[in-house]
Amino acid sequence: MPLQSPPLELWAGVECTVNRVGDQYFDQLEQNGHATRLDDLNLFAELGISAMRYPILWERTAPNGPKQADWSWADERLGRMQELGIRPIVGLVHHGSGPHHTSLIDPAFAPGLAEFAQAFADRYPWVEHYTPVNEPLTTARFSGLYGHWYPHGRDDLTFMRALLTQCRAVALSMAAIRKVNPKAQLIQTEDLSKTFSTPLLAYQAQFENERRWLSLDLLCGRVNRHHFMWEYLLKLGISESELEFSNNPCPPDVIGINHYLTSDRFLDERLENYPVTAHGGNRRHKYADVEAVRVCAEGPPGPYLLLKEAWERYKLPLAVTEVHLGCTREEQLRWLKEVWDAAQNLRTEGVDVRAVTAWSLLGAYDWNSLLTVHQGYYEPGVFDLRSPHPRPTALARMLQHLGRKEIYDHPLLALPGWWRRPERLLYPPVSCSVEAMSTLSLDSTQKSVRPIAITGATGTLGKAFARLCEVRGIPYRLLSRQEMNITDSASVDTALTELNPWAVVNTAGYVRVDDAEREPDTCRRINTDGAAILAHSCQKLGVALLTFSSDLVFDGVIQSPYIESDRVAPLNVYGQSKAEAEVKVLEACPTSLVIRTSAFFGPWDEYNFISVALRTLAAGHTFVAAQDSVVSPTYVPDLVHASLDLLIDGEYGLWHLANPGAIAWADLAHFAAKQVHLDTTRIHAVSTQSLGLAAPRPTYSVLTSERGVLLPPLENALFRYFQEREISL
Repeated sequence: MPLQSPPLELWAGVECTVNRVGDQYFDQLEQNGHATRLDDLNLFAELGISAMRYPILWERTAPNGPKQADWSWADERLGRMQELGIRPIVGLVHHGSGPHHTSLIDPAFAPGLAEFAQAFADRYPWVEHYTPVNEPLTTARFSGLYGHWYPHGRDDLTFMRALLTQCRAVALSMAAIRKVNPKAQLIQTEDLSKTFSTPLLAYQAQFENERRWLSLDLLCGRVNRHHFMWEYLLKLGISESELEFSNNPCPPDVIGINHYLTSDRFLDERLENYPVTAHGGNRRHKYADVEAVRVCAEGPPGPYLLLKEAWERYKLPLAVTEVHLGCTREEQLRWLKEVWDAAQNLRTEGVDVRAVTAWSLLGAYDWNSLLTVHQGYYEPGVFDLRSPHPRPTALARMLQHLGRKEIYDHPLLALPGWWRRPERLLYPPVSCSVEAMSTLSLDSTQKSVRPIAITGATGTLGKAFARLCEVRGIPYRLLSRQEMNITDSASVDTALTELNPWAVVNTAGYVRVDDAEREPDTCRRINTDGAAILAHSCQKLGVALLTFSSDLVFDGVIQSPYIESDRVAPLNVYGQSKAEAEVKVLEACPTSLVIRTSAFFGPWDEYNFISVALRTLAAGHTFVAAQDSVVSPTYVPDLVHASLDLLIDGEYGLWHLANPGAIAWADLAHFAAKQVHLDTTRIHAVSTQSLGLAAPRPTYSVLTSERGVLLPPLENALFRYFQEREISL
C-alpha cells in the first residue's frame, strides 16, 4: 500500500569532513567558516528543514580523550538547534581517521570512538539520531585501497581492516549511546555507487557491486558463510570471528543513501577508447575504469533505481542523506528535483523513504582533488560563501518551497540535466542495460519551455551567451536588431510578447568608445535609451532583466579596486551613457541585474586585446600598448557562467564581475606573448596620452565587489584561456 503519512521530510547538512593526508588535517568546517558562524543555523532554519546532519566530531571535540573534551562549541550549536526546532542527526566521524593517536586500522579506534559517543550521550541525552561514522565503505576505499587518505593503504587487506574497524566503531558507539538513551536511532550513510562493464569484465563488476553493500551487510549481520564475499575475505586473512556481526548485529534504523553522478563506473577492456589516465586492471585483465554517465547509452541508473535496490535488499527505511552537484545553478536545481521526485514516486509504490537531504548547504572545498591537496577550489551549495555573508542561491528558494510542501516551478526545471542529455557522452556509447529514465533530447522539449532572450546577436558577449546556454541546456533566442530593436519600444513589446521569455539578457550596445565622442547621440540612444526601454518592457511583462555596464563609469582617481557603491564619474561619452543607463534601468525595473565588467578576453573571438596583440606580433609587427592604464581583464566564459547563475538566483541591482587581478595593458600583452613564445621586444609600452585616443580613459579602473567575488583569479583565467586557445588551434 502507498505510504499515506508522514510526508517526505526535508533534511539538510553541512560538508564537515576532517580527513588526514600524511600529518596534515583538512577541516571543511574551518574552510567554510561554519566553525565560527553560529548564525548560519538561523539561515538554515529559514529553509524549512526538519532535521540536520550535524557534526560533533571526535577529532575536533575530544582529540585527547573525553575527559579533556571541549563541549562549548557543541553546547552552543545544539542549543540553538533546539530553539529553532531542528532535529540534529549527530555525526561523530566524517571521513576521518580519528585523533592523531589512532587510525582506521588501529584496534583502539572502535572502543575510542565508543567512549567519545557515550560521553556525548551523557551530556546530550535528548539527542536521538546518530551517524557515528559517515560512509565507512567509501572512507575505507579512500584510506585503505586507493591511498588518498591516512593511513594511505593500497591493498585489499588494509581496505577491509579499515572497513571492519569503522563498522565495529558504529556498533560499539550505538551500544554505548543506547545505554544512555535506549530510543537512539542509527542513521547509517553510505555511497552506493554502481559498476557496469563489458561482458568480459562482468565478473569484476559483480565483485564491485557486491562489495558496495559490505558495510550495511556487516551491520545487518548478513556476512556469513553464505555471503558472496565470504571466501574472498577469508583469503585476505580476515578471521571468521572478525566477521561475526551476525551474533550481535547493529542494523540501521534508517539507511542513508549518498549518491553522486560520477560515482557509478564502467569497466571496458578496449583501452584504445579511453585516455591513459583511465587505464588500470586486475590480475586477469587490463581495463579502463571511467564514469558510467560518460559512456552508458541509457544514461545513469539514477536515484530511483538505486533506492529501490537498497529497499529490496534490506526492507529498511531509507533516506537520501546527501544531494549535491558541483555544477551550474540550473543543473543543481535539476538534480535536486530528480532526487526529490524519485523519492516521492517510490513512496507511492510503498517504499519507506523518509527524507531527502540538501547536502553541502555551504558548498564544499577541494573535492575535485578528493581532499588530497589544499587549493581552495570551491563549489557553491545552497548558500554561496564567496560573498561577505552566506548568500542564498536559487537552491534556497527551491528548498523553502519543498519545506512548505509546495511545488517549486522554474522554466529550467522542465529540461533534463546534463546527465540525461546526449552531450554527456565522452566515449563511444555502450549499452549498460540500465533501466534508467530515457535520455531526453533538448530539441524535443525546447519548444514548450520559455527561453532566455539574448540581444546583440553579432557581438562577442551575445554569441558567448548563446554558446554557453547551449552547453548548459538553457533554451535561448539570440535576437538581431531586425528581430528586436531595443531603441523602439513597440518593437521590444512585440518581440517579448511573442517570444514570452522568462528573462532577457541585454548584450546589445554601442561599444566603440572613441567613436562615441563623435556620435554621442547614437551612443546614448543605444546604450542608455535602449536599455531603459528594455527595462520598462520587462517590468511590464514580469520578465527578469540582465544588462551590462562598464568599468568606464569611473574616473580612476582612486588607486584601489572599485566596488559597487563607489561614486561614478565617467570621463567619456561611452562611460556617461552606461552610468545613465544604470540609473534608468533600475528606476524602471528595480529587479534588474546590472553587471559592471571590464576588458573582455575570450577564446572564441579574434578581436579582443590579447588576440589582436598576438596576431600583430606573430606577423612580425610592433604592438603598442599603454603602460599607465591598469585594468582587471575579464575572461568571457567566467563572466557568462557567473552572470547566468546570478540571473537564475534572482539577484538584482549593481554587481561587479571581473577576474580578480590588476594589470597594465602593456604588461598583459607581454605576458600573453611569453605564453606563446613570441618576441616581446616588439611590444612598445607607452603612456595612454601618447596613443592619441579621442576618448579620455581612467588610468585605473580595476573592479572588485562588495557583494561577492565570484570569478577565479586573473592568473587562473589566463591559464585556461591559453589552454582553450591551443585546443581551438
